[in-house]
Amino acid sequence: MSTVLSGAALRQKLLSPRSVALIGASDDKSKTAARPLRFLRQAGYAGTIYPINPRRDTVSGERAWRSLEALPEIPDHAYVLSPTETVIEAVAECARIGIPVVTILASGFGEAGAEGAQREKELRRICAETGLRIVGPSSLGVVNLHDRLLLTANAAFAEPEVPAGNIFVASHSGSMIGALVSRGLSRGIDFAGLVSVGNELDLSIGEICASTLDDPAIAGYLLFLETIRKSEQLRAFAWAAAERGKPVLAYKLGRSAEAAELAVSHTGALAGEDDVADAFLRDCGIARVETLEAALEGLPLLARLPVSQAAGRRMRVGVVTTTAGGAAMVVDQLAIRHVAVEGPSPETLARLAAQDIHVAPERIVDLTLAGTKYETVKRALDVLLTAPEFDLVVAVPGSSARFEPNSTVRPLIECANAGKPLAAFIVPDAPQALKQLTQAGIPNFRTPEACGDAIAAAFARRKPRASTAAATSLGGESRCLNELDAYVLLEQLGIPHAPAVALDAKVGTREPLPFPYPVAVKILSEHIQHKTDVGGVVLNVSDDAALAEAVRQIGKNIEESSPGTAADRVVVQQMAKGVGEVLIGYRLDAQAGPIVMLASGGVLTEIYRDRALRLAPVDLETARQMIVEVKSMAVLSGYRGRPAGDLDALAEAIVSLSQLAAKSDPVVLEAEINPLLVMENGKGVLAVDAVVRLAAP
Repeated sequence: MSTVLSGAALRQKLLSPRSVALIGASDDKSKTAARPLRFLRQAGYAGTIYPINPRRDTVSGERAWRSLEALPEIPDHAYVLSPTETVIEAVAECARIGIPVVTILASGFGEAGAEGAQREKELRRICAETGLRIVGPSSLGVVNLHDRLLLTANAAFAEPEVPAGNIFVASHSGSMIGALVSRGLSRGIDFAGLVSVGNELDLSIGEICASTLDDPAIAGYLLFLETIRKSEQLRAFAWAAAERGKPVLAYKLGRSAEAAELAVSHTGALAGEDDVADAFLRDCGIARVETLEAALEGLPLLARLPVSQAAGRRMRVGVVTTTAGGAAMVVDQLAIRHVAVEGPSPETLARLAAQDIHVAPERIVDLTLAGTKYETVKRALDVLLTAPEFDLVVAVPGSSARFEPNSTVRPLIECANAGKPLAAFIVPDAPQALKQLTQAGIPNFRTPEACGDAIAAAFARRKPRASTAAATSLGGESRCLNELDAYVLLEQLGIPHAPAVALDAKVGTREPLPFPYPVAVKILSEHIQHKTDVGGVVLNVSDDAALAEAVRQIGKNIEESSPGTAADRVVVQQMAKGVGEVLIGYRLDAQAGPIVMLASGGVLTEIYRDRALRLAPVDLETARQMIVEVKSMAVLSGYRGRPAGDLDALAEAIVSLSQLAAKSDPVVLEAEINPLLVMENGKGVLAVDAVVRLAAP
């Protein structure tokens, strides 16, 4: 196997190639396969271009080559533009002659049934055996505007000139890149590079972006995601980007998708695909926005509000305006996203008054129309941007921004480097004002929705950390443990459970139980996880006679509800009562990797969906943050005179369960304790049911 290209070497071949081959370049200007040559020439690409067409001597008036073998050198990068059925042969030829990076335009692979899956398998084999790196399939190409590399079939690059900026874009959707470019042009938002990753068969968004981290021309990253693939690479990139102070913003589809419910436990129903993706992005320090406008406009805000400032605490926003209606729209958009807008403190009001700025003690600092003067806005901003009660100040100019853009934005631009971050929502349609703010690096928004969206996303990020999870892969068979075997695993993690013993359902005379009545009696089977659904649980059994009757009734229920399922053993467990019940769950997610969850416990868990998710494993501080996030946990903190629960022990149990992420023998696919009883403060927690699913050896 050849050495796999990575890091700086990958970046050079991928984004700054000295020569490129266009395999299947067309002479017909109306065809997609003709675009890359035209765009490269139009942009002034300084490298060597080799059009490859076995049926022509020229393409678009330039010399064409009949094959890769006929070239005078080995190109750094090849773009395969030929039809799907020819791709395997072309890629194999690239690998054979030593081309290090290939981008594939064609679709018809993993998404196209059995035949496409076989094609994809063959491409993976070529990569594994030769070290070839592939972008795609289904990639509209690779763009590096600083090097004038427009190696793309995206029609958006027919623009006569696309300026170079400092934002790097990686997208599952090639057409979305075109949308960003066209919208960016109208807003003065420019890009350093743009890569359409397609299916991510080999090179992933994470690895491509990571290869560019030390490029001084790139200040931040914008990701357009349809799903989460190769999560460890994406997480490693995000962590490294945060270390370098380069923010990452993501627009991910899928918020409306139904939860991907698992059959084994509640954790799957509560942690649907998009919920997990959301937790994954937050834990990576990646800001996730809901609107396309916020995706385009949000990076300057992230640059001025590093994740380390927002992580783990309640952030506060101040709003100053000359138009109360416009400011109210911002307040409304922030409020529905649970972001606090604060009014100025008495001390700040006094400082404003000392500057001859007299405003009402309300949530919005309304300067009114009289405050549209440069001097008034500047003095107000000087006070608010040094007020300790605000983490961010949003300025909301009114109609003057359209008709007098220079004087309107001047005080904002002069405050650009104040101690606190400053952002702006421009109420009228004022493109000139927006462009001036963009050029000054001040976060600015065209709509209140984008403003609220971007601020909430910036505040929601959590400080990223490198993963310590064991390397595992999903797939193959799995098996469930019965309840008592699940308790053995919990004991290894240090999580206690209520005393329990197994009984043979067919035995009449029994030894005395090792604990007093009342007890719970439950079916004991690795094949039945939701015991109450099949009549497999009897609670508050008070004596020996009631125990015998409970065993008989459970056997009868199982026979009726699950014919053929053995009901020859039951577990008898001492009844216990705590201050409250919670659910803690662990899951090895196919996209995001290991996650841990805390939720309100009991049979209503799925209805309320009151839960907190994190990438696993977690530390004690993270577990405490999860407890604060779950609204129902307030009851356990001594709410209205009720006994306080042992929240320290709960946090320790969350940490312990999350350590399954570091366990590779056996590989735990899913584990759940529901309910986990939280006892009075100082008395710990107690598991009274558990579900565990393992990867089969």
